[in-house]
Amino acid sequence: MTLNSNGIYTGFIKVQMELCRPMQTAGPMAPGSNGCMNTLHISSTNTVGEVIEALLKKFLVTESPAKFALYKRCHREDQVYACKLSEREHPLYLRLVAGPRTDTLSFVLREHEIGEWEAFSLPELQNFLRMLDKEEDEQLQSLRRRYSAYRHRLEEALGESCKPG
Repeated sequence: MTLNSNGIYTGFIKVQMELCRPMQTAGPMAPGSNGCMNTLHISSTNTVGEVIEALLKKFLVTESPAKFALYKRCHREDQVYACKLSEREHPLYLRLVAGPRTDTLSFVLREHEIGEWEAFSLPELQNFLRMLDKEEDEQLQSLRRRYSAYRHRLEEALGESCKPG
């Protein structure tokens, strides 16, 4: 790492690309680049969002950066922990604090996990909500019908048991 006179330092981080599906690119993507290690020169002011954008630009990926997340992978006591970094974090600072050994801390670029909604547009999210509301209404109607039938059978059974016999 290099410390500049303005107090900003620059250096390299390595990022493992762990992408599950083929990416939309503006040109041919290098074979095996979905699992390769990439070195990126950044400064201490670069945020996670800027690092993601730089990686996608480097590989000519045309998909939205919102569909990706940067994780830090920590190795402690024979355990590996992966933690999603927030958009405001500074990867070069994390690298500096952790020291130079990549077996202690490494970075991984992945697509968002299922359930992470940031990658969807507002109309898509509204459509999901409409579908969920419809499904919920159908489930409620089904439950009401079942319990109504059950109540009717119980009332019939109670009525028969109360008749003098």
